[in-house]
Amino acid sequence: MAKIKITQKRSSIKRPQRQKRTLQALGLKKINHSVEHEANPQIEGMIRKVNHLIEVEKV
Repeated sequence: MAKIKITQKRSSIKRPQRQKRTLQALGLKKINHSVEHEANPQIEGMIRKVNHLIEVEKV
């Protein structure tokens, strides 16, 4: 599987609890924090739910 780099670009303040927990599950803690994950269906589903808060690029 391909590796993807996820960077948080917007704050989680004033967001629904589900979106905050999704960011935590991805391993994101603050703005401009980046993590790398394998691209699998579970991660892609989480990305879809918070795509307005993050930036995704292939590594």
